[in-house]
Amino acid sequence: MTSSPTSTPDSVPPKADSAASGGAWRPGVDPVGRRQFVRLPGSLPLERGSSLPDVTVAYETWGRLDSRAENAVLVLHALTGDSHAAGAAAPGHPTGGWWDGLIGPGLALDTDRLHIVVPNVLGGCQGTTGPASDGPDGRPWGGRWPEITIADQVTVEAALADAIGIRRWTAVIGGSMGGMRGLEWAVGRPDRVGQVIVLACGATATAEQIGLYDAQVRAIIGDPGWHGGDYHGRPWDDVPHGGMGLARRMAQISYRSETELEDRFAARLRSDGQFEVTSYLDHHARKLSRRFDAGSYVTLTRAMMTQDLGRGRGGVPAALRSCPVPFTVVGVDTDRLYPLRLQQDIAQLTSVPLHRLRSRSGHDGFLIETKQVGDIVRHALRVP
Repeated sequence: MTSSPTSTPDSVPPKADSAASGGAWRPGVDPVGRRQFVRLPGSLPLERGSSLPDVTVAYETWGRLDSRAENAVLVLHALTGDSHAAGAAAPGHPTGGWWDGLIGPGLALDTDRLHIVVPNVLGGCQGTTGPASDGPDGRPWGGRWPEITIADQVTVEAALADAIGIRRWTAVIGGSMGGMRGLEWAVGRPDRVGQVIVLACGATATAEQIGLYDAQVRAIIGDPGWHGGDYHGRPWDDVPHGGMGLARRMAQISYRSETELEDRFAARLRSDGQFEVTSYLDHHARKLSRRFDAGSYVTLTRAMMTQDLGRGRGGVPAALRSCPVPFTVVGVDTDRLYPLRLQQDIAQLTSVPLHRLRSRSGHDGFLIETKQVGDIVRHALRVP
């Protein structure tokens, strides 16, 4: 049983919001920012057998689509990312771009020659339909939200591409959960992908990843503020921020390397008697609970738990060996959440070399080492 949110620092409401939004962006309440929207009419069939009506996708773009729609690149975010991959924090965008050093004029994803599209993922909480979104009856989906998979997320991204007139992507690029979707694009829709660049992910969830993710999900759904997923609209102190904070603390440890944490914090104490590393984890827990919905965290984490590129395709080796799409595979040498052996497996099955990012930052290295990532992307896209 997790502690009550009222007993944790994560329960302190942000100054500008004393009512519960659960961290989700709210249409008609929060600024739109750079978001654009596409509504996908009709019912979306899901891999597990249920369906979703009238899905809305939020996305952002950089650069211009050429007259033949042949210069589009799809960039896919990780678990707690969103469509705001480049640019400063601004109204509607609580954080700056998560790949700001890669997207722009003259950068690896050169907006003078490429049209960059970054959608918020299905099940997310920053404009695309997810658990915090209103269902057909006008109430938030909450606990009624269905189970979704990585394949369902890609189905929505393909429908977005159709809606904005992009038949084939020059490249699909993603790291971590975004890399999982990149793999699914390449194997499931090879005729729509010129090449794929995947970073810091595997082709199927491992037992360790499933165990770690399950512990995070249990921390959230065991919080008294979870209310079966139906907490949207409740006061700030009756929302599962305590469980969300515990989940984020577990995740943050797995995102960084043991060496980095030891070098930065060791067993040092602050003047208030708190361990420095504990203060660091508290900071990340508070920060995420203010910008991300717990229901989205649960549904996206469960999607990663069920990731299996070989499902229905005769297994991972058969799926990857038969894929005609050119691959670029990138791993982080200190990643303990998605260790290099997982990227090595993908590289071997697709007959390409493995690119290694040198980083002390662990899994987050794919977000932090933008110079190294940029060099690899430039080479793959043949950007001078």
